[in-house]
Amino acid sequence: MITLDEILRIAMRKGASDVHLKAGIIPVIRKHGSLRPLSSSIPALTSKDLETMAFAIMDERQRKIFEAQRDLDLSYGLAGVGRFRLNILMQRGTIRMVIRNIPDTVTNIDDLHLPPIIKKIAERERGLVLVTGATGSGKTSTLAGMIDHINRTQSKHILMIEDPTEFLIRDRKCIITQRELGTDTISFAASLRAALRQDPDVILIGEMRDRETIEIALLAAETGHLVLSTLHTLDAQETINRILSTFEPHQQLQIRLQLASVLTAVISQRLCTTKSGDGYVPALEVMLNNSRMADIIVDPNRTSEMRKAIEESQSAWGMCTFDQSLMELIAQDAITYEEALKASTSPENFAIRYSGVSHMDGKKWGEGTKFARRIDEAWQDLTEMDVETTAGSKPNEKKAVGAEKIGFLKKFKK
Repeated sequence: MITLDEILRIAMRKGASDVHLKAGIIPVIRKHGSLRPLSSSIPALTSKDLETMAFAIMDERQRKIFEAQRDLDLSYGLAGVGRFRLNILMQRGTIRMVIRNIPDTVTNIDDLHLPPIIKKIAERERGLVLVTGATGSGKTSTLAGMIDHINRTQSKHILMIEDPTEFLIRDRKCIITQRELGTDTISFAASLRAALRQDPDVILIGEMRDRETIEIALLAAETGHLVLSTLHTLDAQETINRILSTFEPHQQLQIRLQLASVLTAVISQRLCTTKSGDGYVPALEVMLNNSRMADIIVDPNRTSEMRKAIEESQSAWGMCTFDQSLMELIAQDAITYEEALKASTSPENFAIRYSGVSHMDGKKWGEGTKFARRIDEAWQDLTEMDVETTAGSKPNEKKAVGAEKIGFLKKFKK
């Protein structure tokens, strides 16, 4: 019988990101988004094979949990090969395993193809930051990159609560405390309650799964901590709605007010296959909280305005919608139009927007994007000058600044 370790060694040599083990078929791996057989020389696994593999890596506590719940998450390390996150489950009366490869080291935030604003978010002193997306969208890598950036640049106590612990992060400038559910604590909520007495500066919560965890996370952010967590939501608007849906109707206004006060950013991700076909690059929606966004969060009748507000805040705040991010990836020749269309929120709207520039080649479109950025930056400079000038100006001076803006627009319309 082939062992789990042997399967993992072969899978890692072949560059797999995931491994699927199921009775009746040979092991299957995922590589660059596609499923394929691990090797035709490996026989189909039996239910007995899977039972032996699964129970060999469980301790007594984990085995009791699995027997009671018929589902178990755990981490597993194989010397010289790597670390893995496993989900062991029952299906049709037999054990099945899904295994995700976790890189040995945290990827530097500069190498994750993320916009510069993500670093700025990681450098915030307090507030709630949510990284969202579907399973496999790179949320864990982004969070780990943000934690690594803090660890390299600031002197803080970072408390991480995960299920299971994925990246092992060593102390650099920070003190790192990593707690795993089941092994080090019984629940996210219990660990969070204790965390407030453990002098943390930064708290990472693997996932906000329930109302109690959300409540304590909001409290931690209110009391001056930077709180990072994830949700399986597709964008900022859905994230707000998902959080609110965990509370009773009479509680939702209070939660809206809390979110408007402590929410720093929602970073939503989707992975796109690169044009070369040998990797992935993230497309992002980045929502930053400001006075306009806070008003939208508080008012239940304005939630649908969020995407438009994000789109209109790209130059001034560094926010971006998925469509804006995808357009930028096309301009960089990182992905194809077809891949962008698949990842877009509304393929129809994206196609209409893209049609206005599709006649340009990639170089010209890239130049056009840079030119548009220069216009945005210049306009922002004028906006800031307007704020500074009007603060202590007379009415006729305000009109002069307004006239300068009008002249600016006319200049670029010609």
